[in-house]
Amino acid sequence: MSEAVVLVSGGAAVTPFTDPDRASGSGLAAGNTLTALRAHLLARGAAVFTAPARLGPGEVREDSGWQGFADVPVVLPAEMTVNAVGGIDEGGARLAAFLRWLGEEYHCARIDLVAHSMGGLFSRAAIRELGDAGPSVTRLVTLGTPWDGSLLGDVLSDEVSVVDAHGDAATTQILERSRSYAAENSQGAADQVSRRFLREWNATQAGVLDAVTVTAVGAGHFRAASEPRQLWPHDGLVSQQSARADEVPVEVLPHVARRTFDHDVHSIFFADAFDLPWERALTWDPDVFAVVDDALQA
Repeated sequence: MSEAVVLVSGGAAVTPFTDPDRASGSGLAAGNTLTALRAHLLARGAAVFTAPARLGPGEVREDSGWQGFADVPVVLPAEMTVNAVGGIDEGGARLAAFLRWLGEEYHCARIDLVAHSMGGLFSRAAIRELGDAGPSVTRLVTLGTPWDGSLLGDVLSDEVSVVDAHGDAATTQILERSRSYAAENSQGAADQVSRRFLREWNATQAGVLDAVTVTAVGAGHFRAASEPRQLWPHDGLVSQQSARADEVPVEVLPHVARRTFDHDVHSIFFADAFDLPWERALTWDPDVFAVVDDALQA
């Protein structure tokens, strides 16, 4: 394990900065994505930090939304805070600034990243942005990251439609709400998580991960059909094959282990929406935590 483990949340997530000793004083300590995973890694003795993220540019002081938080003890400036509804490269630049600050402030020369959803894309962009200037990233673990597209992005780019739900009620509901959700919650993020966009973006990322060991974890609770493969099975937002990076070229992803959790969903938002326990969400599942442990110790 490296000197520090940094947890990175995904699109439309609000997350406070936390360090091993300080977190939000009320609500969920590290936000509704990363609280359980942070607690697990702290119990294992890891030096865990969470990267701040919010909806739009600015600082993170609280999240007044669903399962939010308040009383943030350390508020970092906007230039170190990921805009979780913005573009990949913009988010990566802010994450890289945070990682440089973390390296200087906490004297970390090596960092492992554990990222959920679009946080995996922000992390990849940050690794590219860091280059040789800043702490080195040795391992990257992605949980439900759309390496090769997402349901939301593929609906917006007209690559997936409600017809592809094959009558599955849950998938139909998700696809039907995609456009309105993107209109309300995206400042560029939704358009950049389509397979069309990411295949072009991936083609420009060769060499970025050459020195990084990657573990890509996918889930597939929704499996009512088998075609098209870019949709089925899926976790509510990302297909299993995309989250596992099954079709990402080897020159982009040379060192990867792939793991699958057939019964999990993307996040506790989806668990709550479909009457599942939170432990069936990728960032709250103890079995996923065991995979994260193994990846960080490899």
